Amino acid sequence: MAGIGRRVLGSTGIEVAELGLGAMDTPTSKEGPATFQAALELGIDFVDTAREYSGSEFLIGEEVRARGSKDFVVASKTFSHNIDGSQRDVDRSMAMLGVDKIDVYQLHDISTPEAWDEVMGEDGALEGLQIAQYRGLIGHIGISTHSLDVARLAIESGAFETIMLEYSAYFTETAPLIDLAAERNIAVIVMRPLGGSGRTSSMRTRMADGYDGPLTAPNLLRYVLSNPAVSVAIPGARFPSRIEENVAAARAFEPMDEGEMRELEEEAGRYYY
Repeated sequence: MAGIGRRVLGSTGIEVAELGLGAMDTPTSKEGPATFQAALELGIDFVDTAREYSGSEFLIGEEVRARGSKDFVVASKTFSHNIDGSQRDVDRSMAMLGVDKIDVYQLHDISTPEAWDEVMGEDGALEGLQIAQYRGLIGHIGISTHSLDVARLAIESGAFETIMLEYSAYFTETAPLIDLAAERNIAVIVMRPLGGSGRTSSMRTRMADGYDGPLTAPNLLRYVLSNPAVSVAIPGARFPSRIEENVAAARAFEPMDEGEMRELEEEAGRYYY
């Protein structure tokens, strides 16, 4: 059986499976622990969480403690915009995750000019993460954003080794920024590769009603992974069955050609809501 393909997280040098797990909603199901365990057992070794994702760091920490060690990459985030808050969040994340170092720590959802100025300014959150990195508490510093303008500023600043962006057949606007990040050797972590939970639910409902077009979860994942500038895609999952579906798609992955990608974009455009 083919395994999941592997890619390098830019200048971090860390190699991970190209399919990761966005663990924001994983704890919201009673099957959350089984879902996370299934992800690790099936070869997913990059997990994204955040201080603000209720129960997520705790869930991951429980598995770390049960295993007695951490054999996967964890990326967490801080919503704080100031130097003290970001350092406190690193300390809290470490305690919750049960680790003495976090692989990647990100500024969370920096999506307005005001937020960018706050985190990048004197006594801003970036400075706090830099101190935590100097202390050996985090390995690499990243940023997540929903703003094209902030994404460009972040890439061009040279301050970050990873950037998290939305990208899918539904949302292609970030493609040029993904290329720019790759040119700068910045790892690109793709959130919402299946379009987000609302669109994914609607897609599954259509399929249950007999839809047999190209707009499927495996094709959406295939679309994102067909971009070689993407480092890792992190669809969310609440149930083990979703992990199994995503892993099966990743194991069977073959790049789409341009025609297939344009066809999927057109189909996604018909269902963009």
